[in-house]
Amino acid sequence: MRDPSPADGGSPEILMHEIVDVLRDNPEIAIFLTLAIGFWFGSLKFGSFSLGAVTSTLIAGLLIGQLNIHIASIVEDTFFTMFLFAVGYSAGPKFFPALKKDGLPQVLFAVIVCFSGLLTAYAAARLLGYGPGLAAGLLAGGYTNSGTLGVAAANMKELGLSPAETASMASLAAIAYAVTYPFGAAGSAWFLSSLAPKVLGIDLPTACREYEAEMGGRQAEPGVGSAYRPVLTRSFRVENSDLVGRTPRELNGTLKDAFITRQREGGRLLEPDVDAVIERGATLAIAGSPQALRVAEKQVGPEVDDAELLAYPTEELDIVVINKEAANRSVGELEHDELVQYGRPIFLLRLARAGRDLTPTPDLKIRRWDVLTVHGARKHVEQLVKSLGYADRPTSKSDIAFMGAGVVIGSLVGVLTVHVGGIPLSLSPSVGTLVAGLVFGYLRSVYRTFGRIPEPAVWVFNNVGLNGFIAVVGLNAGPGLVSGLMTNGISLFLAGILVTMVPLVVAVFTGRYLFKFHPAILFGACAGARTTSAALGAVQEASRSTTPVIGYTVPYAVGRLVLAVFGVVILHLMK
Repeated sequence: MRDPSPADGGSPEILMHEIVDVLRDNPEIAIFLTLAIGFWFGSLKFGSFSLGAVTSTLIAGLLIGQLNIHIASIVEDTFFTMFLFAVGYSAGPKFFPALKKDGLPQVLFAVIVCFSGLLTAYAAARLLGYGPGLAAGLLAGGYTNSGTLGVAAANMKELGLSPAETASMASLAAIAYAVTYPFGAAGSAWFLSSLAPKVLGIDLPTACREYEAEMGGRQAEPGVGSAYRPVLTRSFRVENSDLVGRTPRELNGTLKDAFITRQREGGRLLEPDVDAVIERGATLAIAGSPQALRVAEKQVGPEVDDAELLAYPTEELDIVVINKEAANRSVGELEHDELVQYGRPIFLLRLARAGRDLTPTPDLKIRRWDVLTVHGARKHVEQLVKSLGYADRPTSKSDIAFMGAGVVIGSLVGVLTVHVGGIPLSLSPSVGTLVAGLVFGYLRSVYRTFGRIPEPAVWVFNNVGLNGFIAVVGLNAGPGLVSGLMTNGISLFLAGILVTMVPLVVAVFTGRYLFKFHPAILFGACAGARTTSAALGAVQEASRSTTPVIGYTVPYAVGRLVLAVFGVVILHLMK
């Protein structure tokens, strides 16, 4: 970028040309400028209304895209791949149980929504006198489905036109797609995340929390915890003469649901596995539930303040049961054999199996790959880990090898193509990646020894991935929007609104009242059947949850396949 010369005085016009040149020569700056504006404006609230980051980023991209900045498609695909794997990974533990319940209804739902879009596009194209090219672009843009446009363009030569006529038709299809795509993405995102829930009287965040609770997948709000603690440790002075002369191990057998974790004899601090007897006036550190500690106070003596006695490290840890000899025991046997023996009192707080929380009753059999959440002194917990298997400790590191393998496997499966009646059908790399994310996320929930991606990292992959994709789409579609409007007039844009909104209304009401989808997955299913990724992102943002992706995946895969076929169907309908 050259400095403005003294002659031009650094005029605003010259400076603007310099800025435009920099953005064109360095398109990565345009991407991050679009993200900055989109996230900033999307965070603003006007009363109770907010566009959200997704819609704001798309609008920012379309406006900056008027500077004719081109971004390579590989950038768009990379951002989108990050997003798809992240949402799949987050939703995987809840997706497969839900699929058993709603799989077939979601397939039928997607087909109905796609047919409503085909009929709407056909009727609008006939009414406005469009040819096959504009009609195909109208359907593809209204549904934000590039696959429809690609299949239609690939099959235009089958209409018996000359090469010049075929090229002209393909150009018209691209223009119609560019004109109708922006509202197809932004309009559906706004409708599904804001207007439709209000019309139906649905509180999205509440609905998602309820669904997560039903599916055993409730997720804590970052930085927010409960004031309740299932296990507490307090210090008590021994005044009960019946306890004098007994060891902590003997006394543990008389305390109900509470255990001695440490004791003070004079100036000495002793561990509970030491056979030193308890003397009158000694101070005992006792751990247990709040109710158990109240009972212990009556048995032992008054509570006293002994910070030094209680100043030992404790840990709450998830332990994955891997060792075969540790499995096939009941919870009661585990507690007797491992948790309270040998002077290492440890409390079992939770037990999870295949991502579902189970009530740890004494007769419940423990299986391999169960996850036990325990609490106790850190050194005692470490000993228990050696007995049971694997310590799944929180970490800031992400298993990128796991993520990379998932993306590669999913993409390779997605590119496999089957030809039916001359029409190439495939999942596409994007659907393959989403499915891989679901599978890998589910595997992580079942086999907790690998594949950890911390929540902050998932947030980055999810939000930066989606909005990066939207930013590139907006930047590349910006120039086509203006030229398309100038060539074909406002009628094409209005037709795109119709093709976008009619299927959305059909989707929302049939999903809610005919298929009776749970509100938490309803709007994800609508976004999936419309193959509109921007809408899914907006719904997730509005619901503050990844749960809507459970309803998104199956309709999205079906929608892509059906709409690919419809790219050929509408050409022949409009001949």
